[in-house]
Amino acid sequence: MAIFLPLLLTFYLSVFDETLIAFPPRGYTLSWYGQILDKFGEPIWTSFKVAITAVALGLCIGVPAGIGLSRYRFPGRDALNTLLLAPLTIPGVALGLGLYVLAIAIEIASGAPLSGSLGLLVGGHVLITLPWVVRLCLAGLVNHDRATEEAAASLGASPLRVIWRVTLPAMRPGIAAGALFAFVVSFENLDMTIFLVSPGMNTLPNAVLQYLTYHIDPLVAAVAVVQMVIIGGLLLVLDRFVRLVEVVR
Repeated sequence: MAIFLPLLLTFYLSVFDETLIAFPPRGYTLSWYGQILDKFGEPIWTSFKVAITAVALGLCIGVPAGIGLSRYRFPGRDALNTLLLAPLTIPGVALGLGLYVLAIAIEIASGAPLSGSLGLLVGGHVLITLPWVVRLCLAGLVNHDRATEEAAASLGASPLRVIWRVTLPAMRPGIAAGALFAFVVSFENLDMTIFLVSPGMNTLPNAVLQYLTYHIDPLVAAVAVVQMVIIGGLLLVLDRFVRLVEVVR
């Protein structure tokens, strides 16, 4: 119940018929929800594009990395595992500032316009989402019996066919969970992103922060409610089809 209380309070605030939050309100309205796209449409689209791209690239790197770390023993395996998970241990502010300084240094040396570019923003989001993909892909293989892979290989299947027909289906819950967590982490990131956006490019969290500088109204609460409903719906749908609870419990 303690978990749902802040959610209910946020929804309650989002229907206040006030331009300045005050209690008790003079009335209630759903009009704030109709203003979300007008005020934050472009930042929402930017955040969505960056998150989808970061998830796609993260899966392209994280799924093979998860398979390699789980199924093979090779020199430098522990170092690679630590390197892939390192962004989880570094504050987002430090990551953002470090990437910004690196981009400026590359610009000075090569003249390539990196700072404030969409490519730099996507690269930073891949960096912070990759650990989630790797860890959850590894978790998806923890309870998988490798004997099925060995049986497929003994029947003549090539290594790539074994991965495609046996390993990846077994990893499906981990891949789905990793993609979902990566999307949420990317879409909601502020502390790193604030260093990487440019005046002509803004993400939703950064736009909300700027909006709160000059406004104290229920619009931000409405944005929060919509995000919670969408993410909660995705969790329920994915859990229905791929049983995420088996991975994240």
